[in-house]
Amino acid sequence: MADTALVLGGGGAVGGAWMAGVLAGLADAGVDVSGADTVIGTSAGAVHAARLTSGVGTGELYGGQLAGADPVDVGVTWAQTARFLWAALGSRDPRRSVQRLGRAALTARTGPESVVHDTVGTLLGGVRQWPERELRITAVDARTGSLEVFDASSGPTLLEAVAASCAVPVVWPPVTAGGRRWMDGGSRSTANLHLARDHRRVVAVAPIPRAVGPHPSAALQAAQLAGHGVRVSLLVPDRAARRAMGRNMLDDSRRPAAARAGHAQAVALAESVAGVWFG
Repeated sequence: MADTALVLGGGGAVGGAWMAGVLAGLADAGVDVSGADTVIGTSAGAVHAARLTSGVGTGELYGGQLAGADPVDVGVTWAQTARFLWAALGSRDPRRSVQRLGRAALTARTGPESVVHDTVGTLLGGVRQWPERELRITAVDARTGSLEVFDASSGPTLLEAVAASCAVPVVWPPVTAGGRRWMDGGSRSTANLHLARDHRRVVAVAPIPRAVGPHPSAALQAAQLAGHGVRVSLLVPDRAARRAMGRNMLDDSRRPAAARAGHAQAVALAESVAGVWFG
């Protein structure tokens, strides 16, 4: 069993900003979790995970959010929202729910895949190669609904893997890699904590505690890990952070406030996180 894992969940531009604040706040309080043996990233968390494991520091991630660097203009219509909810909530069976979402993603009229690659490429900055460190990126097969975990040995490039993990169903088209079509890694679970079950100590940062539909929450997955003897610290937005983040996780103007709220929350929780990380 490996030692430490850092799990970074999905949450759009605003959730990603809060996450960057959390990571920087922990580091500033003496609990730098960015050096985990394994980093697992989903959607927005995949972007931060790729950058962290490639040598970008938590301070730089945080500073970029405060400065509003690399804004992402993703407009979501009411029709897109309604179609997403209709697909995700149309079945109480988790497998059927994600398959419905996949069908909606494959048939939706969206822009070309190049838009996803270009946007994610901007967010990654100069990072393009898989790092030497253990990095796991999640994506969901849009045709079957199965979860895939990409790493340096999987075949897709790092950009392809992160773009696949960020391909929000109905809003962005599924991303092609390895002859298959992939959608957002958070379609089944926003954080995928279960992928860290082979570690002793886990810190998970989940901007959105659960996916839309009949899927397990981050809290449930954390409890299941704990039941198997894993020491887990799960961080989700507190009330102040939720106010700062607002309801639209793609509202780029909210990023600085969300990042500051994440930083403040992390400083306040650093002692309890340290008990898991260094215990």
